[in-house]
Amino acid sequence: MEVFRKLDGLAEEIQSSQPPVDLWRKFIYCTSLTGSMLGSVDHMHPKDFEKVVSPISVAHFSQYKLTRLLVKLLENLGFCICTSEGPESLDHEPLKGREILMGHECVSIDITDQCVTATVSFSKEGESMTRKIQSKILVAADGAGSTVRKLVGIDLKGENDLQKLVSVHFLSNDLGRYLLNERPGMLFFIFNAEAIGVLVAHDLKQGEFVLQIPFYPPQQSLEDFSPEICKKLIFKLVGRELSDVNVIDIKPWVMHAEVAERFVCGNNQIILCGDAAHRFPPAGGFGMNTGIQDAHNLAWKIASVLKGVASSSILATYETERKPIAIFNTALSIQNFRAAMAVPATLGLDPTIANSVHQVINKGVGSILPSSMQKALLDGIFSIGRSQLSEFILNENNPLGSSRLAKLRHIFEEGKSLQLQFPAEDLGFRYLEGALVPDSKDVVPAPQLPTGRRRDYVPCADPGSRLPHMNVRVLSKFQSEETISTLDLVSGDKVEFLLIIAPVEKSYNLAQAAFKVAKEYKVSIKVCVLWPAGIVTRFQPESKVTVAPWKNFINVIEVKRSADSLSWWKTCQMTELGAILVRPDEHIAWRSKPSVIGDPYSKMKMVFSTILGIESINIRNNVLNI
Repeated sequence: MEVFRKLDGLAEEIQSSQPPVDLWRKFIYCTSLTGSMLGSVDHMHPKDFEKVVSPISVAHFSQYKLTRLLVKLLENLGFCICTSEGPESLDHEPLKGREILMGHECVSIDITDQCVTATVSFSKEGESMTRKIQSKILVAADGAGSTVRKLVGIDLKGENDLQKLVSVHFLSNDLGRYLLNERPGMLFFIFNAEAIGVLVAHDLKQGEFVLQIPFYPPQQSLEDFSPEICKKLIFKLVGRELSDVNVIDIKPWVMHAEVAERFVCGNNQIILCGDAAHRFPPAGGFGMNTGIQDAHNLAWKIASVLKGVASSSILATYETERKPIAIFNTALSIQNFRAAMAVPATLGLDPTIANSVHQVINKGVGSILPSSMQKALLDGIFSIGRSQLSEFILNENNPLGSSRLAKLRHIFEEGKSLQLQFPAEDLGFRYLEGALVPDSKDVVPAPQLPTGRRRDYVPCADPGSRLPHMNVRVLSKFQSEETISTLDLVSGDKVEFLLIIAPVEKSYNLAQAAFKVAKEYKVSIKVCVLWPAGIVTRFQPESKVTVAPWKNFINVIEVKRSADSLSWWKTCQMTELGAILVRPDEHIAWRSKPSVIGDPYSKMKMVFSTILGIESINIRNNVLNI
């Protein structure tokens, strides 16, 4: 959501379109949607609404709805939506390089030193046709089954085939109204003697749901999940019939937790992004969040190369920075998935046992049986397993049921079930090497292994970290009560670095050197002089004289939330004698803890040449030759 704040009101549109937070903050565990509650977990803490560590709250928004908003945003920017039949909803011809091609599939790729040529297929008037598209850089954002990834021969590593499921997308105003009034939540884990499933409530007010059902092929096939059969399953999980169920889509899918061996290949010309580079279990939002972060990291680097500001080697830092994050998030998503499995395991429905039984039928002695007997055997075993969920067993008066219910309460109370929010990972991820200058050449320890439990985010200004958020006020607008975030100081529409300094003389010298080097390297930089709260009277005449020649600077002052709130530099775990250089993606490229630098010009020249991957200011003579 922080990234979307920079995209022409996209974050605001998502916030206004998403359901109210009280309708999706809980995960609910029950025997049916109208039956007994096994427990619930509220994933929103009071501090999540205070906007202390971020200027915006988390959101619950379907990917297909987000896609619609992104397409609308691109259309407003002059992009043309094209199908195989031609432009849609536009009277003019598409602008070169500004087409979004729907219904096209990449079928081959050819790489030369000059360009990447992608051959794409499409259907026109019932006939299969192809066209060639040339580009300097090809970004493969074509999903978990990425054709581009396969064409260039990049393998995935990790845990595949964690679970097979059937996804049923349906609408029901009847169910939406009931849950809205009686059991609002985002995820509903339903276990009873007749059926098991996980219901995702995308929007209770609109009655939009997706049901996830365990799937065991080849004994089960998609024909076993016709719309009518799915309706009956929905009724069993709800606990009663519904007056309206409109099944929109039914499709099988496989859950994986894998990361591509490479993110960048072909002389930095082909780059994997989003699900093409990594695929996670869906809970926790790792897939979408990690993919958005990928794009945020990559966009300014591609722009820098195409504008002749950076060497093409900066594109390799995309893999250097993002792959470790993807690997870490993969491990975290697996931990979260295992936590989700703790609940059915406690109820006597250990998914690993179910998978083992399935394997025995597929590859063991069961494989010699006719397919019809295999199916009957599998259904019978699962029916016996689900019988443990009967009201006769699962109640406080039954010793076994009472013990299991007590264990469930412990799991929920201790946060050992499936988690929704991961602030430390969502905001606190850090690049240890890449397009940045570390504090020292010492090896930085790897982040602690994920536990699958929620950890709070602790702001810092280590190189590679996200710039901490703090509310500030622009001094030229001091009479106004309007505040902005320090993240808003970073430009959202151009490749521009931000240097944050305190109002001290030696930091001014550093800023002057930064302006000089940036001009030589033809890169844009803005200087922010950040004043401590309550010292506006110290906005001395000599400071005004110093900054007067600067063409791109801003004076801001801290807006403290309370008397005991930390100052900006303490929040960053630094002193006011330091300086922070921020990249266009809001990550810290370099910092100076003390502002005492022998030769500020030489220092800033080293910093920019390291970040941009250049040896001299003659970068334009060596720009991407592809």
